[in-house]
Amino acid sequence: MLKVGMIGAGSIAGTHIAGYQKFGEDCRITAVCDVDLAKAQERRTTFGLTDARVYDDAGALLAAEDLDLVSITTPPSTHADLTIAALRSGVNVLVEKPMAPSLQECDAMVAAAAESGKLLSVVAQNRFRDDMATLKEVLDSGLIGAVSHVQVNSSWWRGRPYYDLWWRGTWSSEGGGCTLNHAIHHIDLTMWMLGRPSAVTAMLVNAQHDNAEVEDLSVAILQYDRALAQLTSSVVHHGEDQEIVIQGAHARVSQPWRAVAESSAPNGFPAPGGNQDLVADLDALVQAHRPLTHAGHTGQIGDVLRAVREGTAPAVSGTDGRNAVELVTAIYESGIERRPVSLPLSPDDPYYHRGALVRRAPRFFEKTATVRDLPGPITVGATTRQDS
Repeated sequence: MLKVGMIGAGSIAGTHIAGYQKFGEDCRITAVCDVDLAKAQERRTTFGLTDARVYDDAGALLAAEDLDLVSITTPPSTHADLTIAALRSGVNVLVEKPMAPSLQECDAMVAAAAESGKLLSVVAQNRFRDDMATLKEVLDSGLIGAVSHVQVNSSWWRGRPYYDLWWRGTWSSEGGGCTLNHAIHHIDLTMWMLGRPSAVTAMLVNAQHDNAEVEDLSVAILQYDRALAQLTSSVVHHGEDQEIVIQGAHARVSQPWRAVAESSAPNGFPAPGGNQDLVADLDALVQAHRPLTHAGHTGQIGDVLRAVREGTAPAVSGTDGRNAVELVTAIYESGIERRPVSLPLSPDDPYYHRGALVRRAPRFFEKTATVRDLPGPITVGATTRQDS
């Protein structure tokens, strides 16, 4: 029976706790920590964690508890220090996205995992979705041919009060805006499917949230060897229509699922009807997908528990989380400096270091309110989750 601790008792912590409770035969939560002790106590009561001890200091938790794994669900600016402390205490770590605000912090976290010999996984729950797993299987099949163009719409909508929460809306506490904290999901998926681009060109703006320093919209062009990807990161899109559209040499595929395959007439124009045989093969591949036993956070938590038990690597590593932050950093650097940025980023790059964005990023607006908590459920895309 693996013993699990929770560091952070905010809204997303409930999703982690519910996920662990799906694997009650494999693990139990023995400790919950939050700087607001009342929130830790509330989580213990709400989820029936009657045997769990509560703390208001993560260091005290790590010193007192004999844990196998901790979930870190605190604001992004705290992730690095808490993760490193846990790893050095001999505890495996699952840390929420984004891994950390800076590449320097991410590399320190990866190094701490290597030095300790403990597991480090970064939340990338969208890999554990049947639609995204299916799209990855289609790409890996090679049926669509070499990729030409990818359109990724990480489209979200958040009202003005969203940035009143105390840690949101500043470069110092949130680490960035929608590019880091919302599009990180689609950025991870893009890199999972396509790999690291060679260069990035981007623009940033705050279009609708005059109570936040950070961007609420960015558009980036990612350059690959013989392909381009277009990434929109937004919290100003009504309807939250999120999609990934991939154009290959032989066909176009997308999620939500659609397959189209043109064929050439003798003059090079599209032939009537296209390549329906290829479309049928692509549809058949999707229909053959075996549904995941557990999806989203629960799927990733199950994978991490398996990896801890078996002493193997998790499906999403610390390096995966680090590489997503690297791409976010390049988008910010390009948008702020108004020039293309090449990848990979080296430690010599001024945006590599902790605090670089705090010093260099524009303050689009002044943060005008600070509240400790906001009422009501949170949503992920168009689906409402009561405790996430």
